[in-house]
Amino acid sequence: MAHAGTFGQRIGRQLHLRDAPPSLVTRSLRGIELSVTETQDDNPVPGRSGSVADEAYIVSLKLHNYPDCELWDHGKCVMKADVRAGTTYLYDLRSDPGFIIDKPFHSLQFYLPRSALAGIARELRAPRVGDLACQFGYGHDDKIMRHVGASLLEALSCPSEANQLFIDHMMLAFTAHIAGAYGGLQSSAGPARGGLAPWQVKRACERLDANLGRTLSLQQIAAEFDLSVSYFSRAFRISTGLPPHQWLLRQRVKTAKQLMAVRDLPLSEIAISAGFANQSHLTRVFSALVGMSPAAWRRESLGFSEEDI
Repeated sequence: MAHAGTFGQRIGRQLHLRDAPPSLVTRSLRGIELSVTETQDDNPVPGRSGSVADEAYIVSLKLHNYPDCELWDHGKCVMKADVRAGTTYLYDLRSDPGFIIDKPFHSLQFYLPRSALAGIARELRAPRVGDLACQFGYGHDDKIMRHVGASLLEALSCPSEANQLFIDHMMLAFTAHIAGAYGGLQSSAGPARGGLAPWQVKRACERLDANLGRTLSLQQIAAEFDLSVSYFSRAFRISTGLPPHQWLLRQRVKTAKQLMAVRDLPLSEIAISAGFANQSHLTRVFSALVGMSPAAWRRESLGFSEEDI
């Protein structure tokens, strides 16, 4: 089985893309790698797509209409179908699926190794998941996948600014959804009623606060308490009112506010010190959470002039 970290390169070659497509990777299921890759080409190289045979699935969210698509399976042309934007397709890579490339395309490709289905079942203390119900050439009207895709598109547009806790959270939710909707997964654990113990909340928050600028993963934190990622995420949210990635963003903004009280620090330096990738990343997150830009907040709250900033 290939690693998810190289999946973007592999699917780029499969679709004859001129440049490697942007990808995000998570290892939130006890080291099992999953990834999502955005594939787009408005002027594609014509021909049959290449091979991506693997012990895995691709879950493909289509973002562009692709009429009269010629689909191949097990090395044969099996059908033609109109692919509509907003639909979700499941492909079992053991059959080496492909299509004829002759029109512009745009999709999100989720790499889901078969081992991840066993991993999510363990996380939820549920019976093992078998094969997914892949209906070749059939697109599903899956509203949850559209929501997951929309949430990840912005992160794919700026991978260097992506919050690893957010990626872990969304990819865990994606895996649970696919396993449940198309693999019959049913959790036997029931909803989490209690949160973390006070000492666990304190320790988890300390770990997040001490790593504002690092790509700390949910798996790393959950492992410190010998908890599964899914249980830790639910319990942290019950205890704090926020999922870990949202808590971390608010801490970064809080740190940025504290640093802005130092008159001679430019916003670009504050951004890096508070754990943001750059000043534009700080401005985008700060504006979304506070309702105004960092510069406007500093002028209003601390009485700075434009020249001071």
